[in-house]
Amino acid sequence: MALINKIREKSGVAVAVIAISLILFIVGGDLLGNQALFGGRDQNVGEIAGQDISYQEYNAKVDEARAAFEQQSGRPATEQDLAQIRDQAWNQFIMDIAYQEQFDKLGIKVTPDELADMVQGNYISPAIRQTFTNPQTGVFDKNVVINYLKNFKSLPAEQQQAWVNFEKNLSADRMRTKYENLLRMSVYATTAEAKKEYEAQNSRADVKFLYVPYYTISDTTVKVTDSQLQDYLDKHKDEYKGYNSRTIQYVTFSIASSKDDSSALYNQIKSLARGLASATNDSSYAQMNSDVRVPLYLTAGEMPEQLRASIPTFTPGGVYGPFKENNTYFIYKYGGSKKDTNFTVRASHILIRAAGQGDSAKADARQRAEAILKQIQGGADFAALARQNSADGSAQLGGDLGYFKNNGQMVKPFESAIFGFNGVGLIPRVVETDFGYHIIKVTEPKTNTLYRIAAIGKEIAPSQVTRDEVYRKADQFAVESKSKEDFDKNVKEDKSLVVATAERVPENATNVNALASARELVRWAFDKDTDIGDVSKAIEIGDQYVVAVVTGKTSDDKVSVDDFRQELTQQVRNQLKGEQIIQKLGTVSGTLEAAAQKYGAGALVETVTDVNMANGFLKSAGIDPVAVGKAFGLKAGKRSKPFAGESGVLIMETTKLTPAANVADYAIYKNMVQQNQASRASFYINEAIREEAKIKDNRARFY
Repeated sequence: MALINKIREKSGVAVAVIAISLILFIVGGDLLGNQALFGGRDQNVGEIAGQDISYQEYNAKVDEARAAFEQQSGRPATEQDLAQIRDQAWNQFIMDIAYQEQFDKLGIKVTPDELADMVQGNYISPAIRQTFTNPQTGVFDKNVVINYLKNFKSLPAEQQQAWVNFEKNLSADRMRTKYENLLRMSVYATTAEAKKEYEAQNSRADVKFLYVPYYTISDTTVKVTDSQLQDYLDKHKDEYKGYNSRTIQYVTFSIASSKDDSSALYNQIKSLARGLASATNDSSYAQMNSDVRVPLYLTAGEMPEQLRASIPTFTPGGVYGPFKENNTYFIYKYGGSKKDTNFTVRASHILIRAAGQGDSAKADARQRAEAILKQIQGGADFAALARQNSADGSAQLGGDLGYFKNNGQMVKPFESAIFGFNGVGLIPRVVETDFGYHIIKVTEPKTNTLYRIAAIGKEIAPSQVTRDEVYRKADQFAVESKSKEDFDKNVKEDKSLVVATAERVPENATNVNALASARELVRWAFDKDTDIGDVSKAIEIGDQYVVAVVTGKTSDDKVSVDDFRQELTQQVRNQLKGEQIIQKLGTVSGTLEAAAQKYGAGALVETVTDVNMANGFLKSAGIDPVAVGKAFGLKAGKRSKPFAGESGVLIMETTKLTPAANVADYAIYKNMVQQNQASRASFYINEAIREEAKIKDNRARFY
């Protein structure tokens, strides 16, 4: 049976979309006629290689993948899981259509004999090995597969279909492997490419350069016009690809518990306290009525502070509380105590680490630790010295480590010193561990007492009245905000509201800034009837209502300056700064130091030795391929003209050039280039197939 379940995990079971079919049957053409279903659009979630993908067939594949996920994980799929499952289903369509088209053109297929060999032959598929490997022994036995297939026809229809799906996935995976291997074998590196790579890695140059960073000119002094931005965009269209996005501003109305909610819960938990006090089976009563699970037996260290303070007053059957902890009220019933096999203690420490691994460094650390110990023995404040000297994260807490047990939570020498000490107070010696030298203070004595505590915790949740009132406020704000101007005016009038901005939200986004599971908001922003300046209704997202206004949009088929204004402005501003710097430098003669001094503040002169073309780094100028290229293009002793680089204007001066030595055979570098190209083949293949298929993904309109 375990084997059958494993097969299900690997393949998934197709699930009929009964609910959708029933709705279509009942409402028929009326619903489709007014396009109310699925956001009022056609029923295609996308297009791949000219083939429409309907909502129904896509959703069926999603249901199949979801069923497989839930069988494998043993839990319902969350919204985040569903987003990944939908992507998985979409990618399967791309494989079945776009990839299959390429497979057919080349005659790539998996024959029945080949599939049989993958399942039970000489070249077993890794997926089969993983599925049929004994989890206890880690051993794969081909006979287990054979026996399973012998009994195949006696299996329930659902399990037979699961196996069919599994084999289909095996075939698809093998065809893709064949296709990628075929194209990977076509990768070839020429001798010229190998020689270029060899020279890039082995040629060396010593350079001296003058560098004036762009940031030495204030941004406010360089004005950039829209016409300049448009001109730059026109010249660099390939670098700025358009995509569908929306920019929105929004305000939130938090659904927080009111004072009335807190008072109502307080009264409820007092009633529960009476029930807990009289309950004969108090642990069951607590479990049935608690929103929070608390272990039945607790050490003093595991108790919250308020309950721990009540230990001296504990009496069997006594109820303590209510105590408020964050957003929860707790009541506790004491039912006696027993002894634990482990002891619990609370302690503080000061850790002194050695500055190095040598004996002298360790001796210095020990001497320092012993000096601190003597200060404390003389009356100095332990916590203050911990904050000043301890190399441990507990220093900010005055060295407090809290409660811990003698069950290996601490390293052995540390644990032995503390649990071998009786009572409370300063341990009169320095303790050495692998971490360093410790000065230790036991702040609460060791104990192995466990307290039986039946606990009920009730979280303060907003009542329906509270939720309705928050919704009323959010809805009123939305109704009174018919435009962006109204939105801004109403925000100013309500000082409790804070406007947040989400820049260029993509169509398939599930989160908007910190708003998780915000698909309804995103779908509204991308609705065909939503324009710039439109204000949403009150949308419930988590524990808040959100009202938003669209302030900008971009499109994948039309790129504008506004789509990339910030990036374009930075590029154009740097261009203009470069022109200013080059003009100010003028004709450079004499030394670079003299030129830098003449230029004034901001100009640097630096020297770098052993630069190569493969990964040249120019100190303050960083990585600048153009600058490195110019250095290798100069003869030794020659200097370039001022030019605009990645992060500033440079003048390169090559002081020494060491070409790569001539070699007779570039085979090593040819293999290196070829392997690098082959390793990227899978990525490039995927990108090329997707581009060729002209994929249109409209799933965001439906989910």
